[in-house]
Amino acid sequence: MAKRRRENIPLSEALKEFIDVNKLQKGMDKVDVREAWTNLMGNGVNNYTTAIELRGDTLFISLSSSVLRSELSLGKSKIITMLNDELNKEVVKKLVLR
Repeated sequence: MAKRRRENIPLSEALKEFIDVNKLQKGMDKVDVREAWTNLMGNGVNNYTTAIELRGDTLFISLSSSVLRSELSLGKSKIITMLNDELNKEVVKKLVLR
């Protein structure tokens, strides 16, 4: 357990410290990647997205449309760049569409 402090600190700093001390960053990245995918892809792609899973630095996206899967596979590198820009750090290095 972390030592109690007497001075006041911002809530954002306290949450960041809590995440660091308890090693929760990987779990937070999983949640953040799902949010980023939803925000970036819009309703058209989200309607066909059945599962989003981050394992290590690989993002697995399950799609119910083979046509959409082939279209998105043409722009994998751009999607990876957009996701990492949205997250402000390099979380995704590889994208697998299934």
